[in-house]
Amino acid sequence: MITNALLRTCRRAVSAAVSVALVGCAAIDVKTETLEKTEEMRTAPEARPHRSITGFSDALRCMDITLGNYGVRDLSVLAEDVLDQTKKVNAGTSDMLITAVSEMTKRSRAIRLVAFGQDSQNLITFLQQADSKNAYSVSPQFDIKGSITQLDENLIQKQTDAGLGFDNGGSFGIGAGFAKDAATNILALDLTMLDTEDFSVLPGVTSRNAIVIYKEGTGFDADATIRKFGVNYNMSLSRAEGQSQALRNLVELAAVELFGKLTRTPYWKCLGATGEEPEIRREIGDWYTGFLTRPPQLTAWFQNQLRLRGYYRGPVDGVNSRELRDAAVAYREALGLAPEGGFDLEFFTAYLAADHANVMAKATTPFAMTLSANYGQTLFQRGERIDLVVETGADAYVQCYLQDENGRVQRFFPNRFKRDALVKANTRLYLPGSMLFEFVANRQGIPETVACFASENDLMQTLPGPIVGTDFENLPVSSLDQVRDAYRQVAGGEFVERTFYVEIQ
Repeated sequence: MITNALLRTCRRAVSAAVSVALVGCAAIDVKTETLEKTEEMRTAPEARPHRSITGFSDALRCMDITLGNYGVRDLSVLAEDVLDQTKKVNAGTSDMLITAVSEMTKRSRAIRLVAFGQDSQNLITFLQQADSKNAYSVSPQFDIKGSITQLDENLIQKQTDAGLGFDNGGSFGIGAGFAKDAATNILALDLTMLDTEDFSVLPGVTSRNAIVIYKEGTGFDADATIRKFGVNYNMSLSRAEGQSQALRNLVELAAVELFGKLTRTPYWKCLGATGEEPEIRREIGDWYTGFLTRPPQLTAWFQNQLRLRGYYRGPVDGVNSRELRDAAVAYREALGLAPEGGFDLEFFTAYLAADHANVMAKATTPFAMTLSANYGQTLFQRGERIDLVVETGADAYVQCYLQDENGRVQRFFPNRFKRDALVKANTRLYLPGSMLFEFVANRQGIPETVACFASENDLMQTLPGPIVGTDFENLPVSSLDQVRDAYRQVAGGEFVERTFYVEIQ
């Protein structure tokens, strides 16, 4: 039995122990020291800007818009399984990548992602079979390969304890104590883009990022930090999320970075960077230097971009011309640059930094266009091949759609076989011509409709993603009327439409 005196003694002992423990709590700061030591191991001790985020969802949406604005479309990419080389991270990394790319191409429809897993056949056999399929399926141009390459657990760890005990001589004892601990983990993901033609690594098209995960206390609530371009992206992770959510952030960042580098679009804007950061400046310089090793590629890049802005109306063939030089002078002046200098690094850098919506030229007056079957044919037998001819009275950009016997709508020009939508004045465009697809009158005897739209500026980068879609794939529209309405909203009355009805005998 415990007497009242003994109880009073116990209360005083407990009170003293708790007081000591609370003093110990106030004096213990494991987080600051742990993080400071981790940062010393990663970078030099210098002040960096911080940005608090919960994920990269906004960046994915921004990249979707950027790809559309820079005219990126019909990009076919294979995604292999993203393996865990550390054998410590139990998460669906490949599925995270697929989801990220899907979110990044909702509107632009710029990327067609083909998933290739361990349950599929040998990769080379898969690609060979893709080449042998019909014209509506093609071998992916690029392949994403990579893995979780690093998980350093408890890289820096600190634990501090404090306590007080009381013993009355052997018959009774009591004590109180406090302990606090903290640790940092580093998780890294490496992804690379390959050319499927020879499985060579595309120079510079890689993503290599690491995230520092800080855990504190017995509950192990966590914070995480990614450093990129000199900016720290900070996020809080709940107890349930842990390193899986940290990995998702790494994957989403990698998706933005990989496709930005592949398409040479200013992806850093979607990550909150300005383009003035030294790392970005070096990357722009590397892109430009890479172009200089193959001058026609630089010329073709500017041909395509200036054509998107309405300053150039010639072909994208990598051949410099007086028309292209005049367009470069005009756009340099629109960007506030000196007219001389041509396609120099200054122009390339300023173009990537520009807000092109403020400098784009407006579409001009409509023109004559004809759409007909070859040799003037109007009636077709079931299963008969159909050859169409488009001709314009001025240089124009043409997009053609088919509404088939089931009411489904597809874009079939421009396409993967002929990406250039420009049709020169009084020059015939044959569909399919030499392109590797064909029109065949359906065997049900149901009429079909072809509609071609033309304008003096390329509208593909301004049309809604569902209207652009992917070549030869069904669009999420119910009729050609929705396509027509989209052109009216984008171009007003500054476009021409011609329709051809496939009548079957």
